Order: sequence, then structure tokens, then C-alpha cells
Amino acid sequence: MTDKTANTDDEPIGWFWRISVLTLCHIVGTMHSVSVWAMAPFIREELSLTSAQFGLFVSAYYGAQTISAFPAGGFVDRIGVGRSLVLSMLILSAGAVSLSYAHTLTMALASMAIMGLGYALVNPASARGVLNWFRYERRATAMGVKQTGVPVGGVLAAGCGILATVIDWRMVLLIVAGITIANIICCLPLLKIPSKAKTSGRSLLPLKEVAAVLKDRNITLFGFINTFLQIGQANFFAYLTLFMRDVAAASQPLASACLGVAQVTSAIGRVGWGVVCDQFFQGRRAQLVVLITLVAGLGLIAMTLISPTTAVVLGIGLSAILGITIAAYAALTLTIGAETVEPSRAGTAVGYNLMMVCLGGVLGPPLFGYALDHLGGYQAGWYLTGAIVLVGVALLHFVFREQSPDQKHRK
Repeated sequence: MTDKTANTDDEPIGWFWRISVLTLCHIVGTMHSVSVWAMAPFIREELSLTSAQFGLFVSAYYGAQTISAFPAGGFVDRIGVGRSLVLSMLILSAGAVSLSYAHTLTMALASMAIMGLGYALVNPASARGVLNWFRYERRATAMGVKQTGVPVGGVLAAGCGILATVIDWRMVLLIVAGITIANIICCLPLLKIPSKAKTSGRSLLPLKEVAAVLKDRNITLFGFINTFLQIGQANFFAYLTLFMRDVAAASQPLASACLGVAQVTSAIGRVGWGVVCDQFFQGRRAQLVVLITLVAGLGLIAMTLISPTTAVVLGIGLSAILGITIAAYAALTLTIGAETVEPSRAGTAVGYNLMMVCLGGVLGPPLFGYALDHLGGYQAGWYLTGAIVLVGVALLHFVFREQSPDQKHRK
């Protein structure tokens, strides 16, 4: 991935450092939310929450991203990648510290919302970095590499779930916040890279670009497809640990191990799918996403087969399958979103799609919680989640129009 067409040799920061920093930002950013999901049993017990109430943690996190993701994309287009990532790390650490002091549901939800605001900047900033620094033939691979930060952060967060059996979960969050502050030092060299951000005009939000993206029906459809698919991912990660404890009667280490396995296979999938797309699908990214998410929808339905007697085999096995599918397709959809519009609007388009992705995170856990309480427990929740993902697969295959490789080459 020695791409020298997208940046010149005399620029101060090489491609390896750039992709490494983008990956690090995803690692520490992901640790915040996933460590909360991993420590769900402890947080639920101390704050006296029901499983459905804990689902609101996910909704608050993604709700903040839903509100901020679209303007965050435009914000990145204006101030540049480096400044956006530094700001995101500051906001994320503030959310973790705030949650460590939360003693009520309201304060906890507000803290999750702060985390969501911080992470809303990470994806458009890192996606814009890939678009600026890597040519078309390498983008899916580069996007996949930096997206491995998500599952790597998830693996570390699963370790936080195990660490919480030894020390208080609040102290674990303070450790995560400290790691995030330290990561700002790694982000500082990105500030030296000549920025392609737009600085003209008074507003940091490019209203013309926002309006142009909103008028694009194909991008809007793609956004709704991402909402359906994200419901699957959000529900899987939000309820996996609680499901393994409540239904499969698994220990906390085993439940956290299932989460860790999902994150490991997700890391493999995020890089692997990008390479597969670049090498074998000739840029037809949507076709590959259809295949990946079709398996994911069936896998979510198969979660209903897990019981105390099959907890180890099916729990770990399905966690691995869903990790490499429902948790690993995002790099491809981010690339599709960035390539479907003019390059100058890439951050705005990614922000818009992330807003729709986050909407899935807002809607999914309450829907799962409703199924949990009123429609037949966890089994109904998994059936509902799988069906929603399969609807998204159908729309992507039969309705969405992906640009041809020739069109993408010209951008």
C-alpha cells in the first residue's frame, strides 16, 4: 500500500504513519462504547436497570451520533482530518470520565451521548483521510486496514469486561479515558499535513454540499439500507453479553470471550473483505456487501438456537460468524458512500450515511427491548433483528444503483 499518487514525497508524514494514526483513533474510540457493552452486567446491577433500560445506553450513544454525524462530516471537510481527530479524542475522554461518575440512568445516558458526539467525528475524518491519501485501486484495502481499529478496540474492550471482575468498572472507564488522552499525542503530527479542507466562507458547515447530498435519491436510499444493517450490528453487540448470561447461563469470562471472538473475526473481515473487493470484485462493492449481510441476517436468526448446553460451541461459533459479517462490512459501505458523490463532498456524504447508520443504533436496541419484554424474550428479538437485516439486503441488491468502476476511476 505504498501509495504515492495521493501524496507527495516531500510531505512531512508518510502513508504508514497516517494509516496507523487513523487506525489508533478507531481503536481508542471503539473502546469507549464496547467496554460499556462488555461491562453491561455490572453496570446494570449497580444502577438497578432492566435489560431494556440498558438498551437505552446504546440508543443514547447512537442518538448523539445521529444528530451530529451529518454536520460532523461537513465540519471535517472544512477544518481537516488532524484537527477533527484531536477534537474527537477530547470529547470521547470527557464522556468516559462522566460515565465513571454516573449514579443515575439520566446521567449515564448523558455520558453515553457525549461519547457518541466524540465518535461522530472519527469516521468521516478517517474516511476523508483515506480518500485524500490513497488512490482508487487501494481505497477499499486502506479503508479496511484503518477500520480494523474498531474490532481491535473491541477486543481490548472485551478485556475491560474481564478486568471489571477484578477492579471497579468505574476505574476501568478512567483507564480508557487516560488512553484516549495519550492518543492525542499520536494525532498531533497529522496537523502538519497540508490540508485540503475548505476554509473560505463564514460557516463551518457547507450548506451547499449538504443540500446537494440530500437531493441525491440514491445516497438517501443507501442511507436507509445502512440503517437496517446497523440495527443488526447494534443489537448483536448491545445484547450479546446479556444474552449469554441470561439465556445461555454463561459465566462473565465466557460472555466476554464471545464478544472478544466477534471482534477478532471482525478485524479479519474488515481487512479481508477490502482485499477481496479490490482483487476479485473489480470495485463492485455492493455485490460483496449483499453476500456478507445475507449470511449475517441468517446468523442473527440462528442465535435462537443457543442454550445452556450449546453455549460454548454455538455461542463462540455464531459470535465468530457474526463478527466476520455483521461487524465487518462497514469499510465497504464507507467506501461506497465516499465514492458515490463528488470528492469535494466526500466528508459530507460519509457524515450523512453515518447519520443513517447511527439511526439504526438508536432504533435497534429499543425494538429488541420491546421484543424482549412483550413478544417472547430474546428469541423474538433475534428473529426481528435478522428479518430487518434481510430487508436491507433486499434493498441493496434490487434497488440501490452502485456507480461503475469507470465512474469511480474518474473521481
